[in-house]
Amino acid sequence: MSYHRLHRRDFLYQSLLTGACALGAGRLAAEEQQLPVFGQGKFRYRPVAGWGVLDERTPVKNCSAMVVDERGRIYLLTDHCANNVIVYDKDGKLLKKWGTRFPGAHGLEIVQEEGREVLFITDLNLHRVFKTTLDGEILMELAYPKSTGKYANEKEYRPAWTLHLPNGDFFVLDGYGKDYILRYNRAGKLLDYFGGAEGGIAHWGPHGGVIDTRDPGAPELVIAMSDQQTIKRLTLEGKLIEEISLPGSNPRMIQIVGEHMFVPHLADNWPKDRESKGYISVLDRDYKIVSNIGGTVPRYVNGKLQPMSQQGGFFRHPHDLVVAADGAIYVPQFASGNTYPVKLVPEV
Repeated sequence: MSYHRLHRRDFLYQSLLTGACALGAGRLAAEEQQLPVFGQGKFRYRPVAGWGVLDERTPVKNCSAMVVDERGRIYLLTDHCANNVIVYDKDGKLLKKWGTRFPGAHGLEIVQEEGREVLFITDLNLHRVFKTTLDGEILMELAYPKSTGKYANEKEYRPAWTLHLPNGDFFVLDGYGKDYILRYNRAGKLLDYFGGAEGGIAHWGPHGGVIDTRDPGAPELVIAMSDQQTIKRLTLEGKLIEEISLPGSNPRMIQIVGEHMFVPHLADNWPKDRESKGYISVLDRDYKIVSNIGGTVPRYVNGKLQPMSQQGGFFRHPHDLVVAADGAIYVPQFASGNTYPVKLVPEV
């Protein structure tokens, strides 16, 4: 993926997000609006108070995914059918909104295709993958892969995300269904599939990820395995290369930025503790964590990563992220009290 992808803690969270931006004539002085810095080493970020908070005319439920187009506009996907897609500028101003037919809106990707950008949306409730224009016109609709013989009906298929190759082929991760990974060509023809229980892919596993093309001769599927607290590296044919354990995590998506990977974790003890909160990890080329943004300092003992946890009380449940060209991070959050996404900027 390129750049172009009342408990005290809850009181603190709401205060951080809204308190500095909603006071009108009585707004806080600039120095009072500065929020804490999160992260370690070269990857330290400060949240932007009140970014993206809109009024009741533009509601959200679960905020599941975000991408940035080549013009720098930020697209948010939510399962609120008043406006499934909300488009912001970098300052958090509403540019446009559309979409009333995606009750299970979940995964969002942006792809350059034949001289234009298109969106791929997965819907858990409709059991489908949609390709649309940036304004919401549906260009392609993919139903459940009946021809595989692996699904009794469409309700067994609940696609979480799509991952895309430069040639137009793409993979669908059935992370809420039967855990197969299915490969399609640009036209939507099923080419291959693997995984599932018989293929060693655990249930509540393949949620999101990225195709790592940093070595053009050996592209890899890198899968965020959510409740399994791991990242899997696979060949494009599904052969396991490596599994990386991330104790105290719940990786939901991955974005590659240069030599690093940014990984949002839904929570640090999910699903055992659904009140647990999440954070963001930054991994180097060797899959070693170099920073936890909103989490504890990563610690290795004899080369083994020790359990991590959220720290600082800022995030609720990060579900995706997108790192923009200027280094800012935009984070949508799932099951987080109908809150809007957050923005963090590098601390210089």
